[in-house]
Amino acid sequence: MGKAASVAMSRPAVVGGATCHKIGKGVTYYPQALSKYFQAYSGTSQDVLVVETGISQFLWPRWSLDYGAEVLQVLESDRFASRPLLVHCFSVGGYTFCQMLVCLSRDARRYRRFVDRVKGHVYDSLVVGSAERMAVGVGKVIAPQWEGLVRRIILLYLSVFKRYTVDIFDPAIKLFWSCPITAPALFFFCEDDVMCDIGGLEELIECWRKRGVAVQSRKWAESTHAGHIRRHPEEYRAALDNFLLSLSTTPLKAKM
Repeated sequence: MGKAASVAMSRPAVVGGATCHKIGKGVTYYPQALSKYFQAYSGTSQDVLVVETGISQFLWPRWSLDYGAEVLQVLESDRFASRPLLVHCFSVGGYTFCQMLVCLSRDARRYRRFVDRVKGHVYDSLVVGSAERMAVGVGKVIAPQWEGLVRRIILLYLSVFKRYTVDIFDPAIKLFWSCPITAPALFFFCEDDVMCDIGGLEELIECWRKRGVAVQSRKWAESTHAGHIRRHPEEYRAALDNFLLSLSTTPLKAKM
Protein backbone atom coordinates (compact mmCIF):
# COMPACT_ATOMS: atom_id res chain seq x y z
CA MET A 1 0.00 0.00 0.00
CA GLY A 2 1.18 3.53 -0.72
CA LYS A 3 1.72 6.31 1.74
CA ALA A 4 -1.36 8.18 2.91
CA ALA A 5 -1.88 11.76 1.83
CA SER A 6 -0.11 14.44 3.83
CA VAL A 7 -2.17 16.39 6.29
CA ALA A 8 -3.59 19.82 5.53
CA MET A 9 -4.92 22.40 7.96
CA SER A 10 -8.06 24.39 7.32
CA ARG A 11 -8.49 28.07 7.97
CA PRO A 12 -9.85 28.91 11.42
CA ALA A 13 -13.62 28.92 11.80
CA VAL A 14 -15.92 29.66 14.73
CA VAL A 15 -17.94 26.50 15.45
CA GLY A 16 -20.10 26.06 18.52
CA GLY A 17 -18.56 29.18 20.04
CA ALA A 18 -14.97 27.89 19.75
CA THR A 19 -12.27 28.89 17.26
CA CYS A 20 -11.49 25.71 15.33
CA HIS A 21 -8.84 24.45 12.92
CA LYS A 22 -9.01 21.07 11.23
CA ILE A 23 -6.26 18.67 10.20
CA GLY A 24 -7.15 16.08 7.57
CA LYS A 25 -6.84 15.21 3.91
CA GLY A 26 -7.77 18.66 2.68
CA VAL A 27 -11.29 18.46 4.12
CA THR A 28 -12.41 21.73 5.65
CA TYR A 29 -15.92 21.03 6.96
CA TYR A 30 -16.71 20.22 10.59
CA PRO A 31 -19.03 17.24 11.16
CA GLN A 32 -22.23 18.13 13.00
CA ALA A 33 -21.47 15.33 15.45
CA LEU A 34 -18.59 17.41 16.84
CA SER A 35 -20.66 20.51 17.56
CA LYS A 36 -21.48 19.48 21.13
CA TYR A 37 -17.78 19.06 21.87
CA PHE A 38 -16.97 22.47 20.41
CA GLN A 39 -19.68 23.95 22.63
CA ALA A 40 -18.11 22.24 25.64
CA TYR A 41 -14.92 24.22 25.04
CA SER A 42 -16.54 27.52 24.10
CA GLY A 43 -15.79 30.31 26.54
CA THR A 44 -12.53 28.68 27.66
CA SER A 45 -10.27 30.88 25.49
CA GLN A 46 -9.06 27.76 23.70
CA ASP A 47 -8.43 27.15 20.03
CA VAL A 48 -9.62 23.70 18.95
CA LEU A 49 -7.48 21.70 16.53
CA VAL A 50 -9.45 18.75 15.10
CA VAL A 51 -7.24 15.83 14.03
CA GLU A 52 -9.15 13.53 11.69
CA THR A 53 -8.53 9.78 11.97
CA GLY A 54 -9.71 7.42 9.22
CA ILE A 55 -10.33 3.68 9.28
CA SER A 56 -7.48 3.24 6.78
CA GLN A 57 -5.01 4.53 9.38
CA PHE A 58 -6.38 2.02 11.87
CA LEU A 59 -6.17 -0.91 9.43
CA TRP A 60 -2.74 0.08 8.08
CA PRO A 61 -0.91 1.50 11.12
CA ARG A 62 2.16 2.58 9.14
CA TRP A 63 -0.05 5.36 7.75
CA SER A 64 -1.10 6.22 11.29
CA LEU A 65 2.57 6.46 12.31
CA ASP A 66 3.34 8.80 9.40
CA TYR A 67 0.20 10.79 10.18
CA GLY A 68 1.15 11.10 13.85
CA ALA A 69 4.56 12.47 12.85
CA GLU A 70 2.92 15.04 10.59
CA VAL A 71 0.52 16.13 13.34
CA LEU A 72 3.51 16.59 15.66
CA GLN A 73 5.15 18.78 13.02
CA VAL A 74 2.06 20.98 12.92
CA LEU A 75 1.99 21.27 16.71
CA GLU A 76 5.71 22.12 16.74
CA SER A 77 5.27 24.80 14.05
CA ASP A 78 5.61 28.49 14.92
CA ARG A 79 1.83 28.80 15.03
CA PHE A 80 1.42 26.38 17.94
CA ALA A 81 4.89 25.77 19.41
CA SER A 82 4.47 28.07 22.41
CA ARG A 83 0.98 26.92 23.37
CA PRO A 84 -0.02 24.51 26.13
CA LEU A 85 -2.11 21.57 24.93
CA LEU A 86 -5.12 19.56 26.06
CA VAL A 87 -5.55 16.27 24.19
CA HIS A 88 -9.10 14.91 23.70
CA CYS A 89 -9.22 11.54 21.88
CA PHE A 90 -12.26 9.66 20.62
CA SER A 91 -12.44 5.94 19.85
CA VAL A 92 -9.72 4.86 17.36
CA GLY A 93 -8.30 8.38 17.54
CA GLY A 94 -6.46 6.96 20.52
CA TYR A 95 -4.38 4.90 18.07
CA THR A 96 -3.27 8.06 16.28
CA PHE A 97 -2.18 9.48 19.63
CA CYS A 98 -0.38 6.19 20.40
CA GLN A 99 1.59 6.57 17.18
CA MET A 100 2.42 10.15 18.13
CA LEU A 101 3.86 8.75 21.38
CA VAL A 102 5.96 6.33 19.32
CA CYS A 103 7.37 9.31 17.40
CA LEU A 104 8.06 11.05 20.71
CA SER A 105 9.91 8.03 22.07
CA ARG A 106 12.14 7.83 18.99
CA ASP A 107 13.34 11.40 19.43
CA ALA A 108 12.76 12.19 23.10
CA ARG A 109 15.18 15.12 23.17
CA ARG A 110 13.51 16.86 20.24
CA TYR A 111 9.99 16.48 21.64
CA ARG A 112 10.72 17.02 25.33
CA ARG A 113 9.02 20.42 25.27
CA PHE A 114 5.96 18.88 23.61
CA VAL A 115 5.52 16.46 26.51
CA ASP A 116 5.76 19.35 28.97
CA ARG A 117 3.19 21.35 26.98
CA VAL A 118 0.46 18.72 27.43
CA LYS A 119 -1.45 19.85 30.52
CA GLY A 120 -4.15 17.19 30.39
CA HIS A 121 -5.52 14.36 28.24
CA VAL A 122 -9.09 13.12 27.81
CA TYR A 123 -10.11 9.74 26.35
CA ASP A 124 -13.68 9.17 25.18
CA SER A 125 -14.51 5.54 24.31
CA LEU A 126 -10.90 4.45 24.05
CA VAL A 127 -10.61 1.21 22.05
CA VAL A 128 -9.01 -1.40 24.33
CA GLY A 129 -8.78 -5.18 23.96
CA SER A 130 -7.64 -8.11 21.86
CA ALA A 131 -7.74 -8.31 18.07
CA GLU A 132 -10.73 -10.64 18.39
CA ARG A 133 -12.67 -8.08 20.43
CA MET A 134 -11.74 -5.30 18.03
CA ALA A 135 -12.94 -7.36 15.06
CA VAL A 136 -16.24 -8.10 16.80
CA GLY A 137 -16.69 -4.46 17.71
CA VAL A 138 -15.96 -3.16 14.23
CA GLY A 139 -18.45 -5.65 12.79
CA LYS A 140 -21.17 -4.53 15.21
CA VAL A 141 -20.55 -0.85 14.48
CA ILE A 142 -20.07 -0.71 10.69
CA ALA A 143 -22.19 -3.65 9.47
CA PRO A 144 -24.36 -5.28 12.16
CA GLN A 145 -26.17 -7.45 9.62
CA TRP A 146 -22.83 -8.88 8.43
CA GLU A 147 -21.14 -8.90 11.82
CA GLY A 148 -19.79 -12.46 11.61
CA LEU A 149 -18.45 -12.02 8.09
CA VAL A 150 -16.77 -8.70 8.93
CA ARG A 151 -15.19 -10.24 12.04
CA ARG A 152 -13.72 -13.13 10.05
CA ILE A 153 -12.44 -10.84 7.29
CA ILE A 154 -10.72 -8.51 9.76
CA LEU A 155 -9.15 -11.37 11.71
CA LEU A 156 -7.90 -12.93 8.46
CA TYR A 157 -6.53 -9.56 7.36
CA LEU A 158 -4.72 -9.04 10.67
CA SER A 159 -3.30 -12.56 10.48
CA VAL A 160 -2.08 -12.29 6.88
CA PHE A 161 -0.60 -8.83 7.40
CA LYS A 162 0.49 -9.38 11.01
CA ARG A 163 3.93 -7.91 10.33
CA TYR A 164 2.35 -4.68 9.12
CA THR A 165 -0.55 -4.46 11.58
CA VAL A 166 -0.41 -6.31 14.90
CA ASP A 167 3.39 -6.12 15.11
CA ILE A 168 3.12 -2.33 14.82
CA PHE A 169 0.07 -1.98 17.06
CA ASP A 170 1.52 -3.94 19.98
CA PRO A 171 4.61 -1.78 20.70
CA ALA A 172 2.49 1.38 20.45
CA ILE A 173 -0.07 -0.01 22.89
CA LYS A 174 2.68 -1.12 25.27
CA LEU A 175 4.13 2.39 25.14
CA PHE A 176 0.70 3.87 25.91
CA TRP A 177 0.57 1.88 29.15
CA SER A 178 3.82 3.55 30.20
CA CYS A 179 2.75 6.86 28.66
CA PRO A 180 5.51 9.49 28.93
CA ILE A 181 2.83 12.15 29.41
CA THR A 182 2.06 12.27 33.12
CA ALA A 183 -0.38 15.19 33.08
CA PRO A 184 -3.84 14.56 34.62
CA ALA A 185 -6.17 12.36 32.56
CA LEU A 186 -9.93 11.84 32.23
CA PHE A 187 -11.63 8.72 30.81
CA PHE A 188 -15.22 8.42 29.59
CA PHE A 189 -16.48 4.86 29.00
CA CYS A 190 -19.44 2.51 29.41
CA GLU A 191 -19.91 -1.12 30.40
CA ASP A 192 -21.77 -2.09 27.21
CA ASP A 193 -19.17 -0.77 24.73
CA VAL A 194 -18.53 -3.52 22.16
CA MET A 195 -15.27 -1.82 21.13
CA CYS A 196 -13.72 -1.91 24.59
CA ASP A 197 -12.63 -4.49 27.13
CA ILE A 198 -13.80 -2.66 30.25
CA GLY A 199 -11.68 -4.80 32.54
CA GLY A 200 -8.60 -3.98 30.47
CA LEU A 201 -9.42 -0.27 30.48
CA GLU A 202 -9.89 -0.18 34.25
CA GLU A 203 -6.58 -2.02 34.61
CA LEU A 204 -4.95 0.66 32.45
CA ILE A 205 -6.45 3.41 34.61
CA GLU A 206 -5.16 1.73 37.77
CA CYS A 207 -1.72 1.30 36.18
CA TRP A 208 -1.54 5.01 35.43
CA ARG A 209 -2.64 5.90 38.95
CA LYS A 210 0.12 3.73 40.40
CA ARG A 211 2.57 5.65 38.20
CA GLY A 212 1.41 8.89 39.81
CA VAL A 213 -0.95 10.13 37.09
CA ALA A 214 -4.02 11.90 38.49
CA VAL A 215 -6.81 10.03 36.68
CA GLN A 216 -10.50 10.88 36.77
CA SER A 217 -13.14 8.71 35.10
CA ARG A 218 -16.86 8.66 34.30
CA LYS A 219 -18.44 5.29 33.60
CA TRP A 220 -22.01 4.49 32.60
CA ALA A 221 -23.74 1.11 32.71
CA GLU A 222 -25.37 1.86 29.36
CA SER A 223 -24.32 4.36 26.74
CA THR A 224 -23.07 4.59 23.13
CA HIS A 225 -19.53 4.22 21.83
CA ALA A 226 -18.21 7.76 21.22
CA GLY A 227 -21.71 9.05 21.91
CA HIS A 228 -21.69 9.66 25.66
CA ILE A 229 -22.14 13.41 25.29
CA ARG A 230 -25.40 12.79 23.40
CA ARG A 231 -26.71 10.12 25.77
CA HIS A 232 -25.61 11.83 28.99
CA PRO A 233 -24.98 15.50 28.15
CA GLU A 234 -25.25 16.99 31.65
CA GLU A 235 -23.09 14.33 33.31
CA TYR A 236 -20.52 14.51 30.51
CA ARG A 237 -20.25 18.29 30.67
CA ALA A 238 -20.05 18.26 34.47
CA ALA A 239 -17.21 15.72 34.46
CA LEU A 240 -15.34 17.60 31.73
CA ASP A 241 -15.81 20.97 33.43
CA ASN A 242 -14.58 19.61 36.77
CA PHE A 243 -11.55 18.12 35.05
CA LEU A 244 -10.69 21.38 33.30
CA LEU A 245 -11.02 23.29 36.57
CA SER A 246 -8.63 20.84 38.24
CA LEU A 247 -5.83 21.37 35.73
CA SER A 248 -4.47 24.86 36.21
CA THR A 249 -5.50 28.42 36.76
CA THR A 250 -3.57 29.33 33.61
CA PRO A 251 -5.98 29.31 30.63
CA LEU A 252 -5.19 26.74 27.97
CA LYS A 253 -4.79 28.32 24.54
CA ALA A 254 -4.92 25.23 22.37
CA LYS A 255 -6.75 21.93 22.41
CA MET A 256 -6.12 18.95 20.16
